[in-house]
Amino acid sequence: MTGRPLLHQLWPTLAVSLPYLPLGDGPTPVRPLTKLGFRSPVWLKDESGYGGGGWGGNKVRKLEWLLPEARRRGARTILSVGGLGTNWGLAAALYAREQGLDVALALVDHPVDDHVRAQLRRLRSSGAALHFLHTRTRLILAVPWLVARYTRGLTLPYVLPAGGSSPLGTLGYVECALELAGQVRQGLLPEPGWIVTPVGSGGTAAGLALGLRLAGLRTRVLGVVVNDTLRLDGATLVALAGKAHALLRARGADLPEVGLGPHDVVAEYRWLGPGYAHPTEPGEQALDRASSRAGLELERTYTAKAFAALIGLDSAGYFGNEPVVFLNTFGPR
Repeated sequence: MTGRPLLHQLWPTLAVSLPYLPLGDGPTPVRPLTKLGFRSPVWLKDESGYGGGGWGGNKVRKLEWLLPEARRRGARTILSVGGLGTNWGLAAALYAREQGLDVALALVDHPVDDHVRAQLRRLRSSGAALHFLHTRTRLILAVPWLVARYTRGLTLPYVLPAGGSSPLGTLGYVECALELAGQVRQGLLPEPGWIVTPVGSGGTAAGLALGLRLAGLRTRVLGVVVNDTLRLDGATLVALAGKAHALLRARGADLPEVGLGPHDVVAEYRWLGPGYAHPTEPGEQALDRASSRAGLELERTYTAKAFAALIGLDSAGYFGNEPVVFLNTFGPR
């Protein structure tokens, strides 16, 4: 699938009211993870290759909706926030530059490893304006100054939350869930009981939850929380899904009620460790196991912790015999 998104195909009125910019090729592949000794049947949906030459992964699906909205508003600059090794910030900088948009990023400190150092080098060469604010408190205090700095005449910057997880950005994973439902209908995998994903800002989990219900699947979302600086419990994720649902309706989509509740999105905190970007022993073990047995490349901040949770919960019989999908959101380049 390229060009016309599934949301536009299902609700044609959105094609006019909700602009879309294709940046990747879908559907992204699914395959069984048969060599890892899971009790439940586990499948991989691999988002790592989604992207057209810049930084890939789950951030690109959000930018497909966010970048045309920035242009619709006439914004010249996208202003957002993240940690020192922000995958979101790098993806935004690379893809926005292709659309003639500037990016300014307000960054806060977290533990630094080789991956973060490499990300910082990429960020410095991306063309983004970087503001090292160190703490969340200083970031909050600096927001009015940053908005004023990047206002051009009467045109405000397009301000986005961490991870691009606004209601509009969340549509990227409504789209992915619809895509997964199509793969189920094609017989490429059974209907999963669960889909497991890391939760750093909430947009991916919230979008999946909404998209799965719109597609008629009963699949529940298990979000492995990896960020202790934001509220990311199940109720918050369901609320974000509800805002995305309201946005689609406001733009003209005749959507059914989906009745999402806390039972549809479970937030799992036990694999967070000391905090955001702090490596954990289960995460390190999961990273090695995924690489050596399945050829699956993960990173320490998000996907290794989510995979560790999948391993631990499967071992405890949490999923029963239901099929499980692990969503690999890491997009290395």
